[in-house]
Amino acid sequence: MDGDTLWAALALVLVLEGLLPFLSPGAWRKTFQRLLLMQDGQLRFFGLCSILLGLALLWFVG
Repeated sequence: MDGDTLWAALALVLVLEGLLPFLSPGAWRKTFQRLLLMQDGQLRFFGLCSILLGLALLWFVG
């Protein structure tokens, strides 16, 4: 993977992260409020699931 691919991947993450607040700010706000109510362990679990899913996708694609 070269530097251009890494920057393209980071740019795509920013685009995807910005879609929900742009298209539906109310739903994004409700989701964020629910995240604030979660315990640290719950957030870590979702973070771990996200990491594992991302690694699995990278392995599948690569």
